[in-house]
Amino acid sequence: MCDSRLLGLVSLAQMIEDRLLIWRFNRGDAGALCRIYEKYRDDLLKVAVALLNDRSGVEDVLHDVFVGFARSTGCFELKGSLKGYLAICVANRARDCNRTLQRRRAADIKEVGPDQATVDGPEHGAVAHELAAKLDAAMARLPDDQREAVVLHLQSKMRFREIAKLNRISVNTALSRYRYGLDKLRSSLNGEMEA
Repeated sequence: MCDSRLLGLVSLAQMIEDRLLIWRFNRGDAGALCRIYEKYRDDLLKVAVALLNDRSGVEDVLHDVFVGFARSTGCFELKGSLKGYLAICVANRARDCNRTLQRRRAADIKEVGPDQATVDGPEHGAVAHELAAKLDAAMARLPDDQREAVVLHLQSKMRFREIAKLNRISVNTALSRYRYGLDKLRSSLNGEMEA
C-alpha cells in the first residue's frame, strides 16, 4: 500500500513539474526547454531506437522533435502527459523517416539491381547480441502502427488510453494493434529460433 501511494505521489510531482515547465516554456524560458529535454531525452531515445529502421538517425529524430517543439513556444497547450506527447512526436517522426528510407531503398534497388544484399546489422558473437538482432529484425517487420503500439506501451510505459488519445484512435484499436504486434513478434521469433 505504501509503495502505491509513493508511486502516486511521485507521479503527481512529475505532472506538477511538467505543468510548471510548460508554463515557463510558454513564457520564453530557455531553461525550461533544457529541463524538458534533459528529463525525457533517454526515454525518447529508447522509443526512437525501437521504432527507427535506421539506427544512425536516432539523434536526428530527437533533434527534429525538439526543434518542432521549441517552435511552439508561447502557444503550447498540454492536454495529457508531456512524456506521452513527446513520445508520440518521436514515433511520428520515426515513421516519417522509415517511409523516406523505404523510398530511397526502393530507388536504390532499381538502380543497382537485385544482386546487392542488404546488411541489417553487424555480426554478433554473443547469444544476447544475436537475440537482440533477431528482435530488432522482427520489430522492423511489424507494420508501423503495431510496432508503435508495442513500443509506446512497453518502452514508454504509456497506457492504452493515452496511446489511443494521442493517435486519435479508440482504446480497442490501440489494444488490438498491441496484441497483433505481440502475436506477430512471437510467431516471427519462434520461427527464427527453430531454424
